[in-house]
Amino acid sequence: MTKLAVIYYSATGHGTKMAAEIERAAQAAGAEVRVRHIEEQVDPSVFAENPAWSANYEATKDLPAATGDDIVWADAVIFGSPTRYSNVTGSFQSFIDTLGGLWAQGKLANKVYAAYTSSQTAHGGQETTLQHMYQMIMHFGGIIVAPGYTDQLKFVDGNPYGVSHVTGGDNQNELEQPTIDALEHMAKRVVEVAGKLA
Repeated sequence: MTKLAVIYYSATGHGTKMAAEIERAAQAAGAEVRVRHIEEQVDPSVFAENPAWSANYEATKDLPAATGDDIVWADAVIFGSPTRYSNVTGSFQSFIDTLGGLWAQGKLANKVYAAYTSSQTAHGGQETTLQHMYQMIMHFGGIIVAPGYTDQLKFVDGNPYGVSHVTGGDNQNELEQPTIDALEHMAKRVVEVAGKLA
């Protein structure tokens, strides 16, 4: 059975919902799945006036947090991070920065990786954020399994690099079916390729 770790940071909850869709699809494809959020590093007082951020923090703060051991355990990893100035968030980068010892031991290599992201606007740096994550994975010696245009549904969501969601200026946009379909396709593709490599 393929072991998949979904490791993500989410501020306002869209990444959390995307992780849940990936978990559902990967389990349906026969994988054992660990979903792990990256712990919030911003003091809650900073986002107390942001209802979505506060709600997601309260909903996830007591759930198991991601560690490097989750990557070591996995055959495949799907990373998720919101877009911040065309890059990953500080919290996501800080998590990656804790992996140096595992990287030096080669324990991040030879696994299948893919990624997802979200931003408030359609051209808010989603593609570059995914590419930044893949650059990190190249340093790991990981095997990048981006969805490409491997299914007709990818011509609807339009992102060959991974999956991305536009949250809207007030983070009000819920996941729509093309995004859910793209997440499902990416999860199944990652599980399938990881299984073949195993």
